[in-house]
Amino acid sequence: MRWIPVVIALLVQLIVGLFALTGGGRPGDIAAVAAAMLSSVALLWLRRHPGSTLVLIALLTLPAVALTTLPVIVALPLAFAVVGATAQGARVWVWATVGGALLLALVLGFVVAPSPRELVRPLVVLLVLSVLVGIGEAARNRRERFLEYRAEAARRRQGEAERERVRIARELHDVLAHSLSSINVQAGVGLHLIDEQPEKAAEALANIKQTSKAALEEVRGVLGFLRGAVDEPESERRTPQPQLERLRALLDSFAVDGLSVEVTGTAPEGLPQLAELTVYRVVQEALTNVSRHSTSRRAGVDFALDGGICTVTVRDDGATPADATLVEGRGLLGMRERAALVGGTLEAGWQPGGGFRVVLRLPATPGAES
Repeated sequence: MRWIPVVIALLVQLIVGLFALTGGGRPGDIAAVAAAMLSSVALLWLRRHPGSTLVLIALLTLPAVALTTLPVIVALPLAFAVVGATAQGARVWVWATVGGALLLALVLGFVVAPSPRELVRPLVVLLVLSVLVGIGEAARNRRERFLEYRAEAARRRQGEAERERVRIARELHDVLAHSLSSINVQAGVGLHLIDEQPEKAAEALANIKQTSKAALEEVRGVLGFLRGAVDEPESERRTPQPQLERLRALLDSFAVDGLSVEVTGTAPEGLPQLAELTVYRVVQEALTNVSRHSTSRRAGVDFALDGGICTVTVRDDGATPADATLVEGRGLLGMRERAALVGGTLEAGWQPGGGFRVVLRLPATPGAES
C-alpha cells in the first residue's frame, strides 16, 4: 500500500519533466523536477518517520513551487506527506512545516520573483495544503474511532469470556460440592460398617453409585446447557437443568447422608427457569454447607411469598463458633452472584440463638422488585 502514492507521484512528475524538456524548459526547471522526484521516493519513510520525512519532502518540492512556472501538481508528494503525517498525529511537524514553507515562499518570492503576482502561486499551494491538513485530521479521527471501537470490542469479548468462565465454575462447583460431599460421607459409612454390618456397607456403596451417576449426568447437563448444544440427536441430548420439581429428590439425597431436612411453606410456582435454577442451587449449596460444616444433623427450608417477593430461608441449629466472624468462600459468593443475576438478594450469617441461616429473596414474577 505504501508504494501506491510513490508510484502515482513519480508518474505525474515524469509527465511534468517530459513536458519541461520538450517545451524548452530552463535547466532550473529540470533540476526542480528531479528534486521533486526524490521527494516521491522519500514517501516510503513517511509511515515510520512522519515528521522528519514531511520536512524533507517540503524542502525538495519547494523549489518547483516557488522558483519555477511548472504545474503545481509536481508537488504532489507534499500533499501526500501532509495528509499522511497529520493522520499519524504529527501535528506539530505539519503546522511548523506549513508555516515555515509560507515564510520561506514569501521571502523567495520577494527576492526572486519578477513581480508580486508571482506570490499568488505559492500562496495558493499553501492554502491547498491547509485544506489537506483538515483532510488528514478527519482521517486521523476516523482511525482513532476505529481503534477505540476495536479495543472496546476486544474488552467486551474478554469480559464475556470471563463471565462465561465464572458461570461454568459456579455451575460445576454447585454440582460437584454436593455430590462429592455425599460420596465422602457414604464412603466413610461403608468403611466403618464393612466388617460388622456388610449389608449397610453394601447400601452405602449403592448410594455412592447412584450419587456419582446422578452427578455425572448433571455435569453433562451443565456442560450441554452452557455450550448450547442444540444440534445433538434427541437420544444424546444433555440432562436439563434442575428445577424445583427435583427439590424432593435433592432433600432425599441429604437424608441418605444423615441430614434431616424439614420443609415449611410451599415452593413457588410459575417462576422463570433461571429463577427456579437459582432457588434449587442456593438450597443445594446451603444444605451442603450444613452437611459439611454444621454440628447439627437437622436443617430447615422455609418458603414464603409476600408482595411478589419469594423468600427462601435455609437454616440449621448447630453451634455457633466462638469467633462468629463470617468468612465468605466460593460457595457464598456463588449464591450471591446467582441471586443478583435474577434481580434478587442473598443474606447469610450466624443466628443469635445458634446455627447458620441463608436467606434468598427474589422476584416471584417478572418485573417484581426486591
